[in-house]
Amino acid sequence: MAERYLITKEAAVEGAAVPELVKLKLERNTKLAGEKKEAAAKKEKLRTEERSKLKERTVQYEKEYESKEKELIALRREAKVNGNFFVEPEAKLLFVVRIVGIIKLSPKPRKVLQLLRLKQLHNGVFLKVNKPILNMLKLVQPYVTYGYPSLKTVRELVYKRGYGKVNKQRIPLSSNEIISEKLGKDGLHGMEDLIHEIYTVGPKFKEAANFLWPFKLSAPKGGFICKRHGFCEQRGGDWGNREELINDLLSRMN
Repeated sequence: MAERYLITKEAAVEGAAVPELVKLKLERNTKLAGEKKEAAAKKEKLRTEERSKLKERTVQYEKEYESKEKELIALRREAKVNGNFFVEPEAKLLFVVRIVGIIKLSPKPRKVLQLLRLKQLHNGVFLKVNKPILNMLKLVQPYVTYGYPSLKTVRELVYKRGYGKVNKQRIPLSSNEIISEKLGKDGLHGMEDLIHEIYTVGPKFKEAANFLWPFKLSAPKGGFICKRHGFCEQRGGDWGNREELINDLLSRMN
């Protein structure tokens, strides 16, 4: 019995003759009220347990992020002291933003943008860095800009503009239960679980990224430089790979 269902509270008047059907109805309502109370208590207990587990995991994730950052700093310092070069670890996560509309767009790039779920101007998605994705991005390079988002950027995007795909509908992530119902089988029960899976590109990245509806970003504050030219060109532009500088653009678009 779901806790949201209303059960009418009716009672027979003392000393009055109660018809048989009314008696049956009263018995049924008493039974349903008991089931409802039991189900609500059970649900509340499960919710409390899940919340405490999520808090523990969140603390664990924070320690993991901090230890990785400290390790990188230590390796950079060691390389500097020894007079060597430190090669930064290769990025595993991409954030791609569409910067061009639909006018004068040839069929092949249009199809690739559709496959990447970038169907509208200023749509953004998280992608895993691998060969097929990089080859697809080469085909749509003049129509998108992309880079490697930081943890801060990932967190701000998911918390501020995160929407989930539930029954093919765009639902705001207003509760951890929405995530738990859809991704609970994959071990993701809350926002921090989702952010950790996305940022670290975990084994359930595909399910997590597909659950998130493509982000609908605003036009950047201060505008673009020149969409017709690449970001890496000498005169400066917007399309193409920005690497870590995507964080600056996303802070203006979020």
